[in-house]
Amino acid sequence: DTEENEREVFALERKKLPLGVADFRKAIQGQYLYMDKTSFIEEIMNDGAEVKLFTRPRRFGKTLNMSMLQYFFDIQNQEENAKLFQGLKIESSPYMVEQGKYPVIYLSLKDTKRDTWEEMISEIRFFVSELFYSFRFLLENSNEFDIPIFKGIITKKSNMSELLNSLKILSRMLKEHYQEKVIILIDEYDTPIVSAYEHGYYEEAITFFRNFYSSALKDNEYLHMGVMTGILRVAKEGIFSGLNNLAVYSVLDERYSSSFGLTEEEVESALNDYDLDYKMEEVKEWYDGYRFGSTEIYNPWSIINYISHQKLEAYWVNTSSNGIIHQVLERAGRTGSNIFQKLEILFQRKTIFQRINKSSDFHDLVNMDEIWQLFLHSGYLTIG
Repeated sequence: DTEENEREVFALERKKLPLGVADFRKAIQGQYLYMDKTSFIEEIMNDGAEVKLFTRPRRFGKTLNMSMLQYFFDIQNQEENAKLFQGLKIESSPYMVEQGKYPVIYLSLKDTKRDTWEEMISEIRFFVSELFYSFRFLLENSNEFDIPIFKGIITKKSNMSELLNSLKILSRMLKEHYQEKVIILIDEYDTPIVSAYEHGYYEEAITFFRNFYSSALKDNEYLHMGVMTGILRVAKEGIFSGLNNLAVYSVLDERYSSSFGLTEEEVESALNDYDLDYKMEEVKEWYDGYRFGSTEIYNPWSIINYISHQKLEAYWVNTSSNGIIHQVLERAGRTGSNIFQKLEILFQRKTIFQRINKSSDFHDLVNMDEIWQLFLHSGYLTIG
């Protein structure tokens, strides 16, 4: 009976599993299982590149890390947010002085998937309008010129030029208000571009986003730092033309290799927390799929689902539509490419040798070398 009680007490002490929890404050305050990734903040501060782009496959904790950056740097609610970092690695870092120091603009594009360009642009207007609305206090002491533009963006009546420059306009107004340069965080920057590719309005989208991103990140004198995440690396000439202050960190890079996803040590620690450490061998066999840089990385979604269901299943594969992969494979089928023979070899758990370009353009997805890059960055393949 005592043993039964002990078990119940222990079950109560266990942290909740963060299935689908991507908000840092919720993860910390809600007592969810959280692997301390706050050293990512210190790494970012040590990185001289003004704008950083991190590309990782889906469900690798990109949004949670971006949310963490927002709560760390945001000048609003500084004292409240500081409590979230108590007991975490960053708390003992000299960079803790940067906490709550900057105005932060956070834009998530993860839900921007639309069938036509008209629908897409009205979706972008909606997101930008919501963003401006969250800063409506700026209207209180704005000048007579900014007020109509600001209100026009909130009411979705802005012209195209104002929309394209909206993040820069907001940066300037925040800088004037706080006397501090801004940090811009853009999560899932490539979702609308992938959607455009799938639905046949790629040219319109790439032209719009090239201008939208470069006004915010390239010619923005009010910018302290920009951080973007996405799945694919869209070539500089495609979207980041002239963005010479940009550093890109993909699954091929050593730097930041353990910032997204779980290291073996973190997986062992998580299994241990739920009395599943004796399952480590089979978990390794099933989920030890990735190598980022030279670090072995596990997909957090798979691990959390495994702990939750305690069944070895392919959890990650069922989380996305993969329209772009289907399109590309269909085209490969029509062009008589040898890609299927190579995939057959991989299905037999063997290795193939394949050259991978570091940067890609969606136009090149007709080119078979580029397809392997798509597989790699989307998380279907990894480096041997």
